[in-house]
Amino acid sequence: MISEKMEKLVENNSVIRQMFEEGKRMAGEFGADNVYDFSIGNPNVPAPKKVQETIERLLKEEDPVTLHGYMPNAGFPEVRAKIAGSLNKRFGTAFSEENIIMTSGAAGGLNCALKALINPGDEVISFAPYFVEYRNYVGNFDGILKETALDTDTFQPDLEAFERSVTAKTRALIINNPNNPSGVIYPESTIKGIADILLKRQQEYGSEIFIISDEPYRELVYTDTEVPYITKYYPNTIVGYSFSKTLSLPGERIGYLVIPSEAADYERLFQAVTIANRVLGFVNAPSLIQKVVAECLDEKADIRFYARNRDVLYDALKEYGYSCIRPEGAFYMFIKSPVPDEKEFVAEAKKEHILLVPGSSFACPGFVRLSYCVAYETCVNSLPGFKRLAEKYGVNTF
Repeated sequence: MISEKMEKLVENNSVIRQMFEEGKRMAGEFGADNVYDFSIGNPNVPAPKKVQETIERLLKEEDPVTLHGYMPNAGFPEVRAKIAGSLNKRFGTAFSEENIIMTSGAAGGLNCALKALINPGDEVISFAPYFVEYRNYVGNFDGILKETALDTDTFQPDLEAFERSVTAKTRALIINNPNNPSGVIYPESTIKGIADILLKRQQEYGSEIFIISDEPYRELVYTDTEVPYITKYYPNTIVGYSFSKTLSLPGERIGYLVIPSEAADYERLFQAVTIANRVLGFVNAPSLIQKVVAECLDEKADIRFYARNRDVLYDALKEYGYSCIRPEGAFYMFIKSPVPDEKEFVAEAKKEHILLVPGSSFACPGFVRLSYCVAYETCVNSLPGFKRLAEKYGVNTF
């Protein structure tokens, strides 16, 4: 007998992961070239050459006991110092190693932050659509995730609706910018509006409300739009970052948290998050890859690859009559389903060997997510199937 909490998770296993596994099965049956798997954000761009070179050099030059051993739970001090310096150079901040905690990816970092912040029954707000696992992360600590709907014409937050959703039980807001699954960027005006609301509510309730800014896609931006660095606008912010997307290292599970010194009760908070890193079982972020990313902070994956995929898909889908927003960042496209039940459309797309994820998985039914971090040929070869679906549903009529 498994726990009641896990019973629910087993019954409602991630649709994204299910589709990913289904893609593998279908590739074995029909051939990988005949399956168009847009289900999961698994980068198809190799890591920058410097990553491999740094791994090889460290393995040759470093003391293996140190390289593969324990270090402080917050991570190697010299790695944290390099990351702080890089952030200061890029964003005009004033961080030191004492503001950085190395984590097992952004997911590990978010769980550490939530464990340090929330008590059972506390509320955490997120704008729908949001990354499906946020609900599970909040539920890990018996918190309550509250959804605040966006304007589905722009996928920008409705600040009036957000303000109404903030209560005396609100402990945190999770922001994902650029956003998964919509690909939009929340501009400075939106961030300032959110900050003003939270500052007012903190004063009204006499409590602390944190922004947890989840930023694995920060460098994946295709326009001149700036992604605001939220610690500059709101002191009670924790930034979670991952190298999974920008360095194409999702399986290495490496990221970090930024906790600014201006945050309320900063020293206790930093200590709590560091201890959470240990007691959740991560202990510390992987040692070798910590040192690798510290040497590759100026590197990033070639986003021209993703931009080309975005353009060929977006242009064709719009031509066929589909409705979707042109993504500004990340590598996802959120497409309006031609029928109210988007799961029906997902099932029909599967008959064309096209694997998509229903928007209900992101608390936004009526849409489907397409992840275009795939081979260019996958994008091009999927287009006839998308066209047949458009003709079947008559999407030019809506």
